[in-house]
Amino acid sequence: MAAEDKTPPAAPAAADAPASVVDAPAAADAPAPAAGKKGAAAAGKKGAAGRKAAAGKKGAAGKKGAAAAGKAADVDHDVTFDAADSGAAKTYPKQCSALRKGEFVVIKGRPCKIIDMSTSKTGKHGHAKVNLVATDIFTGRKYEDISPSTHNVDVPNVSRIEYMLMGVDGQDDPFVHYAPIDVSGDGGSIRAPSEEMRAKLEKLLNGDLPVGITILSAMGEEALIECRTMNPETTK
Repeated sequence: MAAEDKTPPAAPAAADAPASVVDAPAAADAPAPAAGKKGAAAAGKKGAAGRKAAAGKKGAAGKKGAAAAGKAADVDHDVTFDAADSGAAKTYPKQCSALRKGEFVVIKGRPCKIIDMSTSKTGKHGHAKVNLVATDIFTGRKYEDISPSTHNVDVPNVSRIEYMLMGVDGQDDPFVHYAPIDVSGDGGSIRAPSEEMRAKLEKLLNGDLPVGITILSAMGEEALIECRTMNPETTK
């Protein structure tokens, strides 16, 4: 009879026990996500700080640019201001009903002298009309215009200045040269308005008496309109 095997049974396999030991390190890795969040948070703060710094720099740069643009605008304004015309106005306004025959008025952009005018009766719109007939003070051309009596019209600033005749050029270059009667003025040259006037001036200049001329100026134009002999006493 075979001997009974009394070897104690094998203990449950402990090979699986270390499994919990093997898995334990996984628990140790658990805090890693927290570190990742902190890193992300730090990175986020750095990114925000970077964005703020960049925005600040851009804002500062923008302010500097705006200031520079403002200065440039001031410079341009100064240039424009310096380049502005500071001379007297060429015209001034006047109520049409206040005009009189022999006075000046602007018609169709030209300086004219009124040679005739009349006023019509008040119409259905409540305004009397003024009929103007005038001639261009430089060309002699006739103009007509109608304006309500209560409206303003432009009147040219017209000046008449007398000078002493100094010389007359020939027919091919009919310029007249003049000097101020007193020492405070300026002389110059102007074209004779016609051959008839040039010849008359030349004849007077060859005489014994000094010759005076009158120059009319208005709206940026000028013309020699008169000549006459002068008393020698007035030229001293």
